[in-house]
Amino acid sequence: MSLFNSLVVATLPIIPKKIVKSVAQRYIAGDTLADAVRVTQQLMAKGACSTIDVLGEFVSSRERAVTETASQGAVLDAIRDNGLNSYLSVKLTSLGLDIDRDFAYANLRGLVERAASFGLFVRMDMENTPYTDVTLDFYRQLRRDGFDNVGVVIQAYLHRSEADIRGLLDYAPSVRLCKGIYVEDASVAIKDPEGIRHNYRSLLGLLLSSDARVHIATHDEALIVDAERQVAMQRPTGNNVEFQMLLGVREDRRDTLIRNGHRVRIYVPFGDDWYGYSTRRLKENPQVAGYVAKAVLTGR
Repeated sequence: MSLFNSLVVATLPIIPKKIVKSVAQRYIAGDTLADAVRVTQQLMAKGACSTIDVLGEFVSSRERAVTETASQGAVLDAIRDNGLNSYLSVKLTSLGLDIDRDFAYANLRGLVERAASFGLFVRMDMENTPYTDVTLDFYRQLRRDGFDNVGVVIQAYLHRSEADIRGLLDYAPSVRLCKGIYVEDASVAIKDPEGIRHNYRSLLGLLLSSDARVHIATHDEALIVDAERQVAMQRPTGNNVEFQMLLGVREDRRDTLIRNGHRVRIYVPFGDDWYGYSTRRLKENPQVAGYVAKAVLTGR
């Protein structure tokens, strides 16, 4: 990251939200579910599929959690009603995990059951490490309850991730493997970028050598190239493997992966709770700092 980009990223908290939003729009489908449907249809026309996420997390009231759960149920309805090649991504804190564990699990189970009745899938997003154990516990409980239309996320920057994967393999799980984006202490997370890449490659090899359904979520070119190599060696037919990317990021690479015969899924967030998500994306992708600076200087 250049010094200029570092300075722009560091000043994000004092940049007016309307300017951040003008830049972040590339990462977000829009404010409404109709926007997410429209973007998914556009992606389908390009040969990609999607996972739709209602922006919002760390909900602190039961009323808000009920509202968020209903919004995510509406996503499942829209996927079914519009024949979308998509599934639902959900954060457990949006379902009330910080309020009551049983309450959150009931909300999640209801969504997974509804999805199963439509022949659809639900991905539990992984949040920061205070929620790792409970997220994996919820996954195991859902599988014990008879649901196989649900998946988890493993973050390669965590020291614990290999043990977590090994603890899931008996379920032949659906795993999205990503680097990880939350700020974590060195006691729980690898801080060196090359160390994270090394762990990612190792974890991907472990998943590909198992019966897991493997979802390779990265924009890192070195990791994409290595993933293509590992897939060609271990799963040459591409069985139960797909690449995943964020909306608005590396679209040319997305198209190349599709042309190379890979299944590609794009993360499509929508909603009015966009600021936290957008600033994390901007910090993760500092190359767009120039767009932020231009927006500050020009006022648009």
